[in-house]
Amino acid sequence: MLHNHDTGRVIIFTGDGKGKTTAAIGTGVRAAGHGLKVIMVMFMKGVDYVHGEIQALRDIPNFEVVSFGQKGWVKKGQLRSIDIKQAKVALDFCRDAVNSNAHDVIIFDEANSALDCGLISFEELSDIIISRPKGVSIILTGRNADLRLFSLADIVTEMNPVKYNYERGINAQKGLDY
Repeated sequence: MLHNHDTGRVIIFTGDGKGKTTAAIGTGVRAAGHGLKVIMVMFMKGVDYVHGEIQALRDIPNFEVVSFGQKGWVKKGQLRSIDIKQAKVALDFCRDAVNSNAHDVIIFDEANSALDCGLISFEELSDIIISRPKGVSIILTGRNADLRLFSLADIVTEMNPVKYNYERGINAQKGLDY
C-alpha cells in the first residue's frame, strides 16, 4: 500500500440515472492524480464492448482497468453459466486486489448489478468490504444496490433520472453514453 494515511472509504454509486461508472472513474482519476494506485474491475462488461473512458484511461498513470464478462447483456432471471463463472472470477480478482497491498482504490464496476442479478452473493461481497485492509477504498457501482450494503458504506449517492433520452427513444451516443 502506497498511501496508508487513512482508513479508506466505501463509496456506492447507484440508482437508475446516468453517471454511476462515470462518477467512479472521476473519483479514480482524482485519486490517481494524487499518486494513489487505482484499479477498476468491470463486472458484466465484456471486452467486446468499446468504452471511450477505457481508451482514455490507458494513458493515466496509476489507473488500471480489467474487464470480466461476455458478449451481450446479462439478464436477471436468464443467467448463463458463463456469466456466473465470469462474475466469480471478477469477485475473486477483487478480493485479491483488495488484499494485495498494491492498490489504494478498487472500483467494483457493476458489482451492485451483479449482486442484484444473483451472479454474486451478498455474503461474499460484504466479506471483502468488511475485511479490507486499513487504507483501502472500495467504490461499488451499478443499479439496485442492496440496502444492506449502505450500512457498510461511508458515502452512498443515488443517481435519479429527471429526464432520460432512452425514454424518448433516443439511443446511446458514442462519446457521451459509452
